[in-house]
Amino acid sequence: MRDEIRALVEELSPGDELEARHREATLAWLAGTEDIFRRAKPRTPSPHLVAYFLLRDPADGAVLLVDHRNAGMWLPSGGHVEPGEHPAETVRRELREELGVPAVFASPFEERPAFLTVTETVGPPEQRHTDVSLWYVLTARRDQRFTPDPVEFRGIRWWTPAEVTGAPAGTVEPHLGRMLAKLAAVAA
Repeated sequence: MRDEIRALVEELSPGDELEARHREATLAWLAGTEDIFRRAKPRTPSPHLVAYFLLRDPADGAVLLVDHRNAGMWLPSGGHVEPGEHPAETVRRELREELGVPAVFASPFEERPAFLTVTETVGPPEQRHTDVSLWYVLTARRDQRFTPDPVEFRGIRWWTPAEVTGAPAGTVEPHLGRMLAKLAAVAA
């Protein structure tokens, strides 16, 4: 599985210098570790692999974000990749668990990640760890019915790209604006 993940990361075309650095750091991590999956909550081993999925309405580019209880901010949905699981399968599983809908992967990425981040999580120091996150893009509609997980989320809502860009620091996932900029560049 590690070789498959390496191939996905190698295929990624970085949208900016930070993503290029994250890509290089991820490739070095993959070359130097045997274990890329979280084995024990919340942080063992660190880093470990995560799959984010950005639900996007193609009509206006709005994205569905969740008010995540543990992170204390608005994030795309996602979750930890289980041992031996392909990240696209993680997306399918987590989307059903967290929002109650099937995954519809968006063009041109389909079942390949569109973006990559390497981030230190928030929370108490003894729980912090590094997530290597592969971001997938899914198609959804504003009028679609979701069943959000009340244990993980305080709520869900659609955000326009302008609202994401204008959100105060610490309100939304810090790399989300960069992800939206990359999507806009791909669409142009």
